[in-house]
Amino acid sequence: MTSLGRRETRRRAFWMAYMIEPAVELDNVDLSLGRGAARVHILKDISLHIGRGETIGMVGPSGSGKSTLLMIMAGLERPDAGRVKVDGVTLSDLGEDALARFRGARIGIVFQSFHLIPTMTALENVAIPLELAGVGDAFGRARAELQAVGLGERLSHYPAQLSGGEQQRVALARALAPRPAILVADEPTGNLDEANGAAIVELMFDLKRERGATLILVTHDPGLAAKCDRTIKLRSGRIDGGQPQAQAWPKLRA
Repeated sequence: MTSLGRRETRRRAFWMAYMIEPAVELDNVDLSLGRGAARVHILKDISLHIGRGETIGMVGPSGSGKSTLLMIMAGLERPDAGRVKVDGVTLSDLGEDALARFRGARIGIVFQSFHLIPTMTALENVAIPLELAGVGDAFGRARAELQAVGLGERLSHYPAQLSGGEQQRVALARALAPRPAILVADEPTGNLDEANGAAIVELMFDLKRERGATLILVTHDPGLAAKCDRTIKLRSGRIDGGQPQAQAWPKLRA
């Protein structure tokens, strides 16, 4: 075999391993708050695998642990027990600084509340986090991301000058700007009217498909959950007993 053939074989082996390894793995994850008699179990023995490129909808009653589980996957919350592996990295192996760097580069986060800095323009809200992360041409990339979400004409507007739907588009551009492997969204349409919510959902799904990212979202909207490859229902801190706990691969679409 020639050296070129060996390199091609190694390249294919790398990509096969990359695609086979789940984007997110949770094994026996527990989280509690409080002590003694006041101790409250938020998540109980959660095991779950999410495939690369999969779109997951997490559903369940209020207080079931959906948002907490999402924050654990995003590296914003550490569990009391169990293993969390995201994009091939075991999060418990990372210190706080390393975890923050990993999160900034590999995980995009969209919240129900937009969390935009009111004294910064739309462009600055997307570009400044990139600059702080050491990304070259941060403003150029931010401009391109805002154009991708349909805000190319609103770059110099402040959050107060934007509608709720436009503010969520800025938040989506900010989440996607680092080109993360995984995008998580906590009730991304919760503060929007029906029309703006539908537009954000379509935009988020389109951009996710274009970029090959894994999308994990929390929602109370049955219509949004139905668009996902798979739904995971939580109840009282556990994955609903009617579902397999560790399903790794997305369903195939015709």
